[in-house]
Amino acid sequence: MKKVTKGQWNGYDTYILHSRELEVTLLPRLGNNVIALTDKVQQREVLRRPEENELDFYLQKPYHFGIPLLIPPGRIRRGHFEYAGQHYQFDRNTANDNHIHGLHRTQCWRVSDIEEDEEGCAITTEFLTSDDPEWIRQYPVPLKLEMTLRLQGASLSQTFKITHMGDKPAPFGLGLHTWFLLDGQPDAWTLRLPVTETYLLDEENVSTGETAPLGELDRLNTGLNLKGTNFDTMFSVGGKPAEALLQREDGYAIRYSADPEYFKHWVLYTKGEADQFFCIEPYTWLPNAPNLNLTNEVTGLIDLQPEQQLTLQVNLDIVYPS
Repeated sequence: MKKVTKGQWNGYDTYILHSRELEVTLLPRLGNNVIALTDKVQQREVLRRPEENELDFYLQKPYHFGIPLLIPPGRIRRGHFEYAGQHYQFDRNTANDNHIHGLHRTQCWRVSDIEEDEEGCAITTEFLTSDDPEWIRQYPVPLKLEMTLRLQGASLSQTFKITHMGDKPAPFGLGLHTWFLLDGQPDAWTLRLPVTETYLLDEENVSTGETAPLGELDRLNTGLNLKGTNFDTMFSVGGKPAEALLQREDGYAIRYSADPEYFKHWVLYTKGEADQFFCIEPYTWLPNAPNLNLTNEVTGLIDLQPEQQLTLQVNLDIVYPS
């Protein structure tokens, strides 16, 4: 059953990728968000999905569901920075007149390709930032964004292609704010995440670029039980594999990995004490990167050159108990 079908959510078309193990629902017209991932073997929802009656909340904060894109991720102080002689002013949309979680919200993406073959199925969508006046007002360098979502058995990959359509260098960062469900049993789940240190935030929760030792959180490197955890914390990959393993006590697991060449940072977020969900967020850049007195190698800020095409990939694999 390797195919792509169409559905609807609140009157908006969805595209559903099917394999024997998984069912993945993409909502291109409202931000190109993967709003649902159903494990048909275990009969469980893997991600926090928006209900039909949550449309208003979704439109306000789409990054609270599924696998939303953050372009760029995190907070930027006062929403302002300069880069290569270009002035950038992002909307001040969070506390202390700062900006949070980028320009990508509920833009309409276009489906450009659907593939079905013996191994799996895929859908490709695209979006031109110059088509969105609000985007181009804040980030006046046109980009073409493409995403290919491919499902093969119990493995889901997201491949992003970013093409610079302008005539001057531009700073780029991308992150994912992925909401994994814990089914109300955080004590049944353990997270293993190879990291080296945490990043410090100031009183406005903006990155300073300074780091601190892991301390007790060093247990993430061997496996940390999620009972009683309360995270809104950023970590450095520090040259280790960019691979998180969220494992249930019966051996069922979710392996979440990204290209370590570009994804240099993780954020863990629980929205209070861990209970129903646990966000694991791979970031390419350190929030507030353009304002930090650090090299691009450290912050992960990608210096996009005119006509350059950048490819990023993230993989999500379900591992079943043997």
